[in-house]
Amino acid sequence: MKAVLYTGPREFSVTDIPVPDVGPSDVLIEIDRTGVCGTDLHLHEGGFGAVFPLTTGHETVGTVAALGDQVGDLTLGEQVTVNPNIPCGRCQYCLSGRTILCGSAGGLGANLPGFFAEYACVDARQVFSVEGLDPDTAVFTEPAACAMHGLETLDVRPGSSALVIGAGPTGQLLAQLIGSGGASSVTVAGPSAFKLAAATALGASATVQITRDDPAGNIAALTAASPRGDGYDIVVEATGATAVGDICVPLTRNGGTVLVYGVTGYDDLVHFSPYDVFRREITIKGSFAEMTSFGATIDALRAGRVRTDGLITHRFGLDDYGSALEALRSDPTAHKVIISSK
Repeated sequence: MKAVLYTGPREFSVTDIPVPDVGPSDVLIEIDRTGVCGTDLHLHEGGFGAVFPLTTGHETVGTVAALGDQVGDLTLGEQVTVNPNIPCGRCQYCLSGRTILCGSAGGLGANLPGFFAEYACVDARQVFSVEGLDPDTAVFTEPAACAMHGLETLDVRPGSSALVIGAGPTGQLLAQLIGSGGASSVTVAGPSAFKLAAATALGASATVQITRDDPAGNIAALTAASPRGDGYDIVVEATGATAVGDICVPLTRNGGTVLVYGVTGYDDLVHFSPYDVFRREITIKGSFAEMTSFGATIDALRAGRVRTDGLITHRFGLDDYGSALEALRSDPTAHKVIISSK
């Protein structure tokens, strides 16, 4: 079968490798399409826990091609998606039910074989039916599940005002879930006019176009756009840019919450006043991936509580994997990039 295979950071080829063997508790999936996300750019550079050799790709949808003898709840040809995050099940965090904190977790597409391939074989416990969903919606299950975990982490107070800084696909998904999860208003901010237009189409209460090089001006513009003119109860950093992280606490109302959601570099730092956090009782939380949010996310996608209309802008085949990465990295017209394995 054809697959993207990395031998090291920035060193990959699209090559032929054997179709994986199917164990008794495994599912062989014929991959239809797989999303490319910012994490894949980090993995391309050798970051985010990449273990080589590696086939990347962690946002996927496909159909069941073969079933192990012990798998009884799926059928051949059924459309499925896969939760790529696998807790070890043995550490203190896993045994206490806090699997998201597992320090030895496996990640399909990060330290285990992923889905930029024609086929993938995974444990049936990671496989979820998305039969009947449009594949262009189902392919968003993994990023939407990360957003769902963000919503769970926030524990939104009904009537809250929220600001999501970052209008990329995950920011768009999280903004919708915060709105359906109890916030009375959700503002989306970012530098790209066409991404903000997508946020409006997907139900954002308001959008604010900000610049990349004027932190003080962005604070003033975003504060002025807030419902009461004094900031937001929830501020989400969904870009991974430290300059955005620096302005989150000043934009947060007294007693509010900052959610660090975007992926930064390991050594990156943000700056805030500890006195301001102390005096105004600001809470700062992190939201990392997910472990247990796929079921709720699929239900939300089926019910239309989170929509993906118009988010896919670029499509590539496996042979054009390098071009897909470059589009995500540098094409200002790219929103969600998809790779088709068929």
